[in-house]
Amino acid sequence: MKYTEDHEWLRIDGDLVVVGITEHASTALGDVVFVELPEVGTMVSKGDEVAVIESVKAASDISAPLDGEIVEVNDAIEDTPSLVNDDPLGAAWFFKIKIDDMDALDDFMDEDEYKDLIE
Repeated sequence: MKYTEDHEWLRIDGDLVVVGITEHASTALGDVVFVELPEVGTMVSKGDEVAVIESVKAASDISAPLDGEIVEVNDAIEDTPSLVNDDPLGAAWFFKIKIDDMDALDDFMDEDEYKDLIE
C-alpha cells in the first residue's frame, strides 16, 4: 500500500488503484455520518475533489490522488457510513481509479514513511 499526505491509502489491484482513508484519518474525523462518492466514468485529475465525507466533528473532501477514470465506487459506505470507522483499511474503500501511469505511485509514501508522518 501507498499513502498520501492527505491520509488516503492506495492499494494496487491489477491495473486499478483502490483509494480509501487511513485509520488515523477515520479516528480524527470521529463518527462518520455521511459519504458522497463520485460517479463511475468520471475523469479526474490529481487534486480534484471527488468525494465528501462528513462526521459529527467535520466535513472533509477526498481528493483524487492521481489522474484517471473512476471505474467503481463502494456503495456500501454511502448506505452505511459507519463502515469508514469500523474498517477504514478494508471494507470502507471509497473508489477505484484506472490510471494511465502506474509509475506515478512511486511518488507516494510507503507504510513506514506514513507512520513517521503521523507520529
